[in-house]
This record gives sequence, structure tokens and C-alpha cells, in this order.
Amino acid sequence: MTKIVCLGAGSFSFGLSTLLTLLQSKPLQGSEICLVDIDQQALEMMTGLANWLNEAWDSHKVISSYSQRKEALKNADFIVSAIETQPRDALWRKDQELTDRFGLRQPYGENGGPGGFAHAARNVNTLLEIAADVEALAPRATLINFTNPMHRVCYLLNEYTNVKTVGLCHQLAMGYAMVAKALAQEYKIEGAEEFLSTHADPANHAQGAFLAEQGLEKFKITAAGLNHFTWMLQVQDRATGEDLYPRFRAAWAKADPAFEPLTRRVFDIFGLFPIPGDEHLCEYLPWMCNPQTKPWERFDLSLYNWELMSAIRDYQWEHVTDLVRSRKSLDMFEDPHSEGAVELIESLAFNQPLYWEAVNIPNQGLISGLSDQTIVEVPATVNGDGIQGQVIGEMPKGITNLLQREALCSQLGIDAVVQGSRELALQSLLLDPVVNDIELAESILDEILLENKAYLPQFFD
Repeated sequence: MTKIVCLGAGSFSFGLSTLLTLLQSKPLQGSEICLVDIDQQALEMMTGLANWLNEAWDSHKVISSYSQRKEALKNADFIVSAIETQPRDALWRKDQELTDRFGLRQPYGENGGPGGFAHAARNVNTLLEIAADVEALAPRATLINFTNPMHRVCYLLNEYTNVKTVGLCHQLAMGYAMVAKALAQEYKIEGAEEFLSTHADPANHAQGAFLAEQGLEKFKITAAGLNHFTWMLQVQDRATGEDLYPRFRAAWAKADPAFEPLTRRVFDIFGLFPIPGDEHLCEYLPWMCNPQTKPWERFDLSLYNWELMSAIRDYQWEHVTDLVRSRKSLDMFEDPHSEGAVELIESLAFNQPLYWEAVNIPNQGLISGLSDQTIVEVPATVNGDGIQGQVIGEMPKGITNLLQREALCSQLGIDAVVQGSRELALQSLLLDPVVNDIELAESILDEILLENKAYLPQFFD
């Protein structure tokens, strides 16, 4: 019996989609799904949902739930982690407001910039404690990580623990959506005109997903780089294998210049198409924070709407809770979007060959110019022997340099937190493309450490 532990099972974004796809998996019939969350209310709701669907779908899974992880982890085969220090949205907003006080406007502040450092830092001690439990209780398990910042978290687990870790992210879907929009007329793709932005606004989600689904059916993208910082190396017709890059490039050049303007400029200058969309891309570029030119206005880089997104998640959970209580309709759950965990688990557990287009794993020579320890996002083949990343080789020098800077910045940030080293933390911030002043970096670092003292006692011992 395959044992799968879901840490942070109460996450709406990843916990719910992971649960639904695991329950629907035929190869995993008879498996045990252990739900773990320190939020007792969310855990009870998710457990109720799992038991209801397991019965209604005749899924043949064994469901258990735990508010503490150790019992759940014993002899686990797979661990799906979507943990976040809470309250996520409020803490993210504080990270943004902290730098605002110093006159530094972060482009987004989630995965890059001082906000990316703080975001990762708050999760380090908890993740190391989880890893120690995994090493002791489930040493052969594979951990599938969804927690951001992805390449920082995966670097932590791969560099400082013995836990086999792979990271998954769905951002490649935005690449498919943008290619589908550009080639919509030629490939008779519907809804292209309604897809107006990749920004994290609920108004964009349905159309983006609709375009991505059609794009995935018609095209095959090969992309590589770092998480939220990948670049399209190839785009082919999925049916014929024809190289579509020249036609995509020509169609994109004729498209509305107001659609993803930062992506457009970077594509023009560096020659490869950046996959993530403007709001994620902007976090890793050195030209997005100038207070005189205000590039965020020129490129229409809106901040995350913390209050709205938090309210939407609350509403979604209330709706799911009502459905679990009433058991009136299964419609909402019938066709879940897979984040990739179930496919990897089936492949690794049953030696089912799989090609997955984006995994986050240690580089180990896959992309030239990056250290072996760097967590890169590349396509991979998966089977019972493990995950084998595709060798990419050399990328354009300018892009490689951007990747090198972000990789070293993120690694130093994690090293600093693990060691409790203010010196390394300052080096990390000074390598960050958002920061351009030593005294400013020192002041922001002091404030980050004070604001997050409860999560980072190692800096105050």
C-alpha cells in the first residue's frame, strides 16, 4: 500500500487540487492518504471532504488525518508539502510595506527582492524540522514541494537535508496561454481576445486557464531556467513536431503591445521568450525599481491584491464547507486541475514512464554556467528509477548571467538563515537586483529580522 502524506492539506491552491487528483487516481487504489494541517478547522473540513468523495467516487483510498505530522510520516512513501507560515497574505503585505517605508518599491515581493528573502526565511526552521522527521521516520520517501519561493525552498532541502526533494509549479501554463493567444488565428483557438493579462487577478484566471488548456493540446514547449524565471527554448506543433518559433515570433511582434509589455521588451532584447508573465518576471530583473522612472507604471506591474485574494479564499472554503455539510453536489470537484503530484507519484511508485515539462531539481550539469547545487526548472523523464532532468547545455550569455545572479542571491539567503549569519544575509540582499545601496540594504535587513524575530531566533542568539 502506497502511503502519501499531504502536509499543509488545508491549502486551497495546492491542498485541494492534490487531494482531488489523488482520490481520482486508479493506479493508487488501496493507497493511504494522510492529511496533515495545524489548522484544525481546515483539517476537519478537508478530512470530511476526502471521506465524502472517497465514498461517492468509490475511490478505494484509506483516509486519515493528523494535526501533528510525526505519526503521519511513519513509513511514508511520498510527502506532498504545501506549507506556509501564516497568515500568508498579511505577512506578504508587511514585506511590501516594509521596503516602502525606505522608499524602495518592490515589483512584487513574493519570490524575489527583500520580500522573497523574508518569505523564504520564515519557512526555513519549520522545513528543517519537517526534514529531520522525514529522515527519521520515512528515509526513503520523496518529498514533492509546492511551497514558494520554489528554488530557495528546494535548495534548502536538497543542500541541508537528506530528503529526496522535487519542486513542481504550474507557471509553464502561462507560456502555453501566451503562445495560444499569439497563434490563435492560425490554430483556430477560442477566447484569445478575452485573455488580457497573466496578472494574478481573478478576472484573468478563467481565460488564462482556457487558453493554456488549448495551447497544451496543440503545442509543445521546452523551457528551462529557474522557477518563475524560465525561458522558451523551443515551441513545436505537438502533432507534427514542426518548429513554430519563427511563426510565434512573427505573430507576437504583431500582437497588441499592451499585452505583457515587460515580457515583450525582454523577448526583444534577449532573444528568448520569458515564460512566467510580467508579474513573476519582474521580480528577477535589475531595472524594475528605479524611483525616478517608475518602471512599474510604464509596464503596468500591479501589486498582488492581498485583501481580495484572502477574501476569495475564505469564500471558497466556506463554499466547500457548505457542500461537505450538505453533500448536495459533486460538480465542483469532478474535473480537478492537476498540479503534477499524482503523475509523479504514479510514475515513481509503479515505474510508469513519464515526461514532465517542468520539475525543480538540482542542476548537476543540466544548464551550463550554473552550479550543481542550483535548483533549476527543466523538463524531465520520470520512472521507477527516479527523476532525470533533460540536459539543456548552454543558454544565451545574457540570460545565463541573469540566472547566475538570482541563483547565487537565493542560495546566500538560505545559507544565511540556516547559519544565522547577518553577513551572508546582507550579501544576499546586495546581490538582489531590487537593491542598489549598501546602507539601504543594511537598514532593510535589520527591519526584516526584527519584524520576523519570532521565526528567526538564530539571528538573535
